[in-house]
Amino acid sequence: MLAKRIIPCLDVRDGQVVKGVQFRNHEIIGDIVPLAKRYAQEGADELVFYDITASSDGRVVDKSWVAKVAEVIDIPFCVAGGIKTVEDAGQILTFGADKISINSPALANPHLITELADCYGVQCIVVGIDTWYDQESHNYHVYQFTGDEKRTVATKWNTLDWVQEVQKRGAGEIVLNMMNQDGVRNGYDIAQLKAVREVCRVPIIASGGAGTMQHFLQAFNEAEVDGALAASVFHKQIINIAELKHYLTQYGVDIRLC
Repeated sequence: MLAKRIIPCLDVRDGQVVKGVQFRNHEIIGDIVPLAKRYAQEGADELVFYDITASSDGRVVDKSWVAKVAEVIDIPFCVAGGIKTVEDAGQILTFGADKISINSPALANPHLITELADCYGVQCIVVGIDTWYDQESHNYHVYQFTGDEKRTVATKWNTLDWVQEVQKRGAGEIVLNMMNQDGVRNGYDIAQLKAVREVCRVPIIASGGAGTMQHFLQAFNEAEVDGALAASVFHKQIINIAELKHYLTQYGVDIRLC
């Protein structure tokens, strides 16, 4: 059984790391490369970088900072942002990323998932899913272009259906970005994670809502996720990664210690 992963998330806009609440009102956190280096030194298992406006702007992530990150860290990292072709993905992998993630481009062209998996292998193809819980209908819906609040739109997809679709097409991992929980630090949506776990056979990364160490423990033990992604609690140094890992091991979570 693979060890669980702690994954800091770095949302990138205009060359800097930013963080919002429920995908809105982003504030500048700092520069990309120093933050990446800090998290690697603090014991992160992996990093995820989202160029949050690349898809809505119709461009691909800036590869210059990808190369700089690869030079200063020795842990795996994943890059997302406007990847629409096999060639786009290949360039990012060539510049040093270990995985690429697609979100809005996969919704526009689901066959892209299969093309990427066939070319580079499922192990480095991640699909990000931005999901919103509708309290009236009690359903989970997939949203698109969430990096630009003026262009964010609901898609035709129910979250559970889309999870199954991307698996069939070759996704090697799924990051579930729970929009209702994003940045509010009141815990991951355990009910949604459990529902997704029921239909998902590939690794699931929980994203959105971490505020305490117990929230990470709940995601691992109750929802059986493979990794837990968080941003603000790490950016603002509310939770120390080494202390978090020590806490998790005390409760039997199999995780790599710093």
